[in-house]
Amino acid sequence: MPEISRFFGIVIRMFFDDHNPPHFHAEFQEYKALVAIQSAELIDGYLPVKQLKLVQAWAILHEEQLLENFNNLGKDIKSWNKIEPLN
Repeated sequence: MPEISRFFGIVIRMFFDDHNPPHFHAEFQEYKALVAIQSAELIDGYLPVKQLKLVQAWAILHEEQLLENFNNLGKDIKSWNKIEPLN
């Protein structure tokens, strides 16, 4: 499962050949969540409010790159890119 980005203690990952809807996995300490790429909404799991808002802001900024990674990981496990973290 590639690490796509990391910021403020939050790790963003995607699974190879993952299911729809397009989403990514966010982890912070013991918390794990699935976040929809196109809406930045929480699909499953839990993140503290502050971290969820950071993840959602990041997802909105990088929606196109996230969708590209999601689609590429389903086809070619070598075709994904790291995405710039929040500063």
